[in-house]
Amino acid sequence: MNLGISFQIAKTHLLTKKSQTLIAMLGVTFGIAMFLIMISVISGVNKFLEDSALDATPHVRIYKEITSNHPSLIEEANPTNFNVIYHQLPKNELSNIKNGLQIAASIEKEPSVLGVSPQISSQVFFNKGPIPVAGQIAGVEVLKEDKLYNLKKRMKSGSMEALLSNPNGILMGKILARNLNVKVGDKITVTTPTGSLKLVKIVGIYGFGIQTVDGVKCYANISMVQEILQKDKSYVTDIHIKMKDSQAALNYAKVLKNQYGYKTQDWAEANSAFLAGDKIRNGMVIIVSITLLVVAGFGIYNIMTMNVVSKMKDIAILKATGFGGKDIVSIFLIQSIIIGFFGALLGILFGFGLSYALSTMPFDAGDFLDIKTFPILFQGKYYVMGMAFGIITTIIAGYMPARKASKIDPVAILRG
Repeated sequence: MNLGISFQIAKTHLLTKKSQTLIAMLGVTFGIAMFLIMISVISGVNKFLEDSALDATPHVRIYKEITSNHPSLIEEANPTNFNVIYHQLPKNELSNIKNGLQIAASIEKEPSVLGVSPQISSQVFFNKGPIPVAGQIAGVEVLKEDKLYNLKKRMKSGSMEALLSNPNGILMGKILARNLNVKVGDKITVTTPTGSLKLVKIVGIYGFGIQTVDGVKCYANISMVQEILQKDKSYVTDIHIKMKDSQAALNYAKVLKNQYGYKTQDWAEANSAFLAGDKIRNGMVIIVSITLLVVAGFGIYNIMTMNVVSKMKDIAILKATGFGGKDIVSIFLIQSIIIGFFGALLGILFGFGLSYALSTMPFDAGDFLDIKTFPILFQGKYYVMGMAFGIITTIIAGYMPARKASKIDPVAILRG
């Protein structure tokens, strides 16, 4: 078998049937291009949602869990007896972390910790006019909070630094500010659950791009929140922690719980609903990818089969002039490789071009997400996968009919 002669014959077949060759290449091209576009969009959406959720969530949160599941006085006095108690009410206990500031300072010294923000969090009502709007206020040390959540870059108007020079200032989420019809410089009354009132000034409006944060939460100086809740300077309800490695937080949360005895919540637990959805979306990526590639594979196979069928007389002539079955197979395999290579290459270029065009197209997600263009994820492994699939599929699609054609009787074909 002479590969040089086989290549020349394969080249001649491809060039003499240019339209048929082009159709075969386009079958590969569009199959690979659609695969790349779909997987880039779905992967980009998954990545964007994951980053958005983690950006607004601490890797580890320490807090005191308030529950009504406490043993009653009767149960403590008679632990071995059968006691029936109706309508047990929760104990009036504080939700603060004892020695919270000292705990935060100790955690901050750990080399694996990126930053720690002790804070006091409370449900409040914002009064602008006759209708109170429910929300949440977080008393923080704003520079430490900025280290965790990059508040400075999330400011839409005003400035984060203004909170340092204004003891009665607050930073308000953009959706909450819009609902209250307020802007930077306006004053608003905050009412605590115990009925305390405080007139505060809006010094900045921020946006995380997540409705559940921007629509309810405000930041204030920790000293001001302690004052309106009538608590002392050491009163802390939460400690937020960011790790250098987010995966390390899963084990570190358990260590902190055993060490300090308080409830800890890692980012995976806090975003369990999102992570479940992420698994579903990743499953969809796999299903869609396989479906597109299988459909493209069948299309390529049909085209290559028709290509071989149309060359039956050529095959008969070659066999009659001394070419063996392996020579016939090699000729069509070379054609398949050429069609697969150039078709896959065009598919990669076409898929990348459309994906890039989508990544620059404006996209308005409203208040739910802060996103300006379609989230497209460009990953080299998908392009390598597309190239490999295009070549391998065309080789298989060309080999099967070519092997069958190599066994035909040339006399029967030439006689018609």
